[in-house]
Amino acid sequence: MQASIGGDAFKNWIDPLVFDGIENAVARFTVPTSFMGNWVSRNYGDAILHLFSVEETHVERLEFNAAANRSTPAKPASKAPETPSVQEKELPSSPLDDRFTFDGFVVGKPNELAHAAARRVAEGGPVSFNPLFLYGGVGLGKTHLMHAIAHEIQARDPKARVLYISAEQFMHRFVQALRFKDMYTFKELFRSVDVLMVDDVQFIAGKNSTQDEFFHTFNALIENNKQIVISADRAPGEIDGLEERIRSRLQCGLVVDLHPTDYELRLGILHSKAEAQILQNPGVEMDPKVLEFLAHRISSNVRVLEGALIRLIAFSSLVGREITLDMAQECLADILRSSERKVTIDEIQRKVADHYNLRMSDLLSARRARAVARPRQVAMFLSKMLTSKSLPEIGRKFGGRDHTTVIHAVKRIEELKLSDYQIAEDVELLRRMLEA
Repeated sequence: MQASIGGDAFKNWIDPLVFDGIENAVARFTVPTSFMGNWVSRNYGDAILHLFSVEETHVERLEFNAAANRSTPAKPASKAPETPSVQEKELPSSPLDDRFTFDGFVVGKPNELAHAAARRVAEGGPVSFNPLFLYGGVGLGKTHLMHAIAHEIQARDPKARVLYISAEQFMHRFVQALRFKDMYTFKELFRSVDVLMVDDVQFIAGKNSTQDEFFHTFNALIENNKQIVISADRAPGEIDGLEERIRSRLQCGLVVDLHPTDYELRLGILHSKAEAQILQNPGVEMDPKVLEFLAHRISSNVRVLEGALIRLIAFSSLVGREITLDMAQECLADILRSSERKVTIDEIQRKVADHYNLRMSDLLSARRARAVARPRQVAMFLSKMLTSKSLPEIGRKFGGRDHTTVIHAVKRIEELKLSDYQIAEDVELLRRMLEA
């Protein structure tokens, strides 16, 4: 290990380990702190496992236990590295998923900008945008990209302090600091990192005290030229209950929308995942048309798509049947039923606003200028055609309008489709995108 990672890294991270033995293919070590154990496991675990295999010692997993929790004595203090600071001991970073790397991220038109921006942040050095704000629906790759950024930064600079945490965990840590009157440690912890990554930031909306601390943490890091990466399910301007000063800070960087996957991207993801899965299950045979079928039928969520593929391969491996179209329809009946396209009014409003280069607030406003009123009528028409919502429900979603306004909008667009080629083309294009 010392030869491969260098003297300094060995002294700081490997030399303090105390080997406790092997039991049931698990190699156990005592470490001075739980922080050190987590760090060694994440950054050097694979290398240590490889060395066991070179020595022809059967080890499948490593386990690191803090000295304070073990009866086995740690090494003498003279051999240990300098005692980590309070921040280092308690860095509350969530564990990173080894599957979520840039190599495992399939790039297509819906996510190419988000991928390029994430790559740029991961390269380190000066970045022209800070923060990077990624938003989009469930299963579109936000968390994957955040994990990939953290993996890449740590691979390039093992000393970099990268903190990846959910907004809920940030709030929990803040509440605990208030409860135990230890705000100094909390502030030092979050403001001493090189990269702060907060997932699902919409969860702090409406939590005034948490938002206040998040705002000050954000400012402190920006002032010290530290990188911030944020994710949410909506754009900053669409998160209800988010303080205006935080909304403004989030919008001052690069805001990137991860669009729903298109057919080509879903098919690419399936090919990538299928190759990896079949390598692990060499006896499985699959009709190539099955992947095309899945890419067409499951369009809303990549996680559901991957889950369907895993189920098919597991079923085939267990019962010894080839994966055909008939078998896929039989095995995935419940997933296929639940994945039938269900368009929402919110989605219609976003698509229409994007198409006509408007803000969501314009569609919901009282403005009557044709540049706003006509797209609003198109959105109401599509809401009536593509959802099962009642006229009063649709009216309420458009700024509390009366159902008669919706009736008028639907009739007007139906008339214009017959006489105005551009309106007819817009409506058809939007309908295809929403039903894709």
